[in-house]
Amino acid sequence: MIVLKANQDKVLSALQSVAGIVERRHTLPILANVLIRKTGGQLQLTTSDLEIQIRTTAELGGDEGNFTTTIGARKLIDILRTMPADQTVSLESSASKLVLKGGKSRFTLQSLPAEDFPLVQEAANFGPVFSVPQKTLKDLLGQVSFAMAVHDIRYYLNGILFVAEGKQLSLVATDGHRLAFASATLDVEVPRQEVILPRKTVLEMQRLLSDAEGAIEMQFANNQAKFSFGGMEFVTKLVEGKFHDYNRVIPKNHKNSVTLGRAPLLASLQRTAILTSEKFKGVRLNLEPGTLRIASSNAEQEEAQDELDIDYGGDAIEIGFNVTYLIDALANMGQDMVKLDLADSNSSALFTIPDNASFKYVVMPMRI
Repeated sequence: MIVLKANQDKVLSALQSVAGIVERRHTLPILANVLIRKTGGQLQLTTSDLEIQIRTTAELGGDEGNFTTTIGARKLIDILRTMPADQTVSLESSASKLVLKGGKSRFTLQSLPAEDFPLVQEAANFGPVFSVPQKTLKDLLGQVSFAMAVHDIRYYLNGILFVAEGKQLSLVATDGHRLAFASATLDVEVPRQEVILPRKTVLEMQRLLSDAEGAIEMQFANNQAKFSFGGMEFVTKLVEGKFHDYNRVIPKNHKNSVTLGRAPLLASLQRTAILTSEKFKGVRLNLEPGTLRIASSNAEQEEAQDELDIDYGGDAIEIGFNVTYLIDALANMGQDMVKLDLADSNSSALFTIPDNASFKYVVMPMRI
């Protein structure tokens, strides 16, 4: 049976959309495979790592009929990548093997039985479906994902908190030294739901979401989240644990604030970061009426200093930060202006977008 017959670019893009979660080495060899299910003229591709499952449906030609098998996902992608984009490729079943043909090339690949493929058991009690434009969710993830922890023993920090309530969807990420918050408006009212998406899920979602028109539908259960968009279905386990009350971390009523250009501040920080010490990455910010001075030094006793003219008339403050935390936030914002609120040299700083409550970034100071 000819399982599929289509242009290389079409087949490759369908495979790549599901193959991001496939681990090259896994205790279960079949998880290195993609499950191919043909029903009539429709082809379904499914991958899983036992915690995340991604499925896409595509029209890729071939014979009509019912057929299921599994085949090594990475190997198939590696072979397809070496073929011209406009070449017609076909995948045919023969005994327990699959034959991939393109031009004068022919590859005979081993398959494993479809019934051995461990599909993720979907939760029975998903909450109400709600949706946002794909681009909105992609932007929200971009605004907060850099603040996720990596391999923290407080495992609930290795991901992003999703809070849906009323007509608002809020995303929060923190690693204990900084916190990023971003929110968007929903079309429908939803009851309060709070879930923590794992880091791997977040990175995969960022890879798959596009700026194209079209909505992404979401549903949350106690231990699972489900996303549907662009012919794809994405089911993931959630991180168990309780996220701390992020509202208590976001400073209120800091008495000193300054609004300045995001790009000049980012460029200044990138310059002074060059001479920070490898280990501490610390920069000093001196805020005085009319001037912001940024300075750094390192173990070789090299120093950098930069100045920005600002519209500021508050207290003189000297405060230290890990420069990476500031650069991460500014590099992931698209706005021209940024507002910085400070209390003193020992309190956390708050970065926001002027006249826009949808983004907040809190960063702890460091002693320098």
